[in-house]
Amino acid sequence: MIKDLIMMNGYGFYVWFSFGITILACGFLYYKTFKKLKKYEKELACKILELSDAEREIELKKSKVANQVFLNYNK
Repeated sequence: MIKDLIMMNGYGFYVWFSFGITILACGFLYYKTFKKLKKYEKELACKILELSDAEREIELKKSKVANQVFLNYNK
């Protein structure tokens, strides 16, 4: 029964190969997106650090995203 599932009437190689390629492509895209997100978060945190204390406080109160990025960057 398991052999029939794997073979899929002779189409098993094509099906499993396609699944493998799809999983690899999704993993690669996830990795690139995650890496780019971290880069942008670092840039945002650096820009926030360049602000004066009063401006930084106002910006962090206004934006939840900026606040989270800034807190995570300063750990």
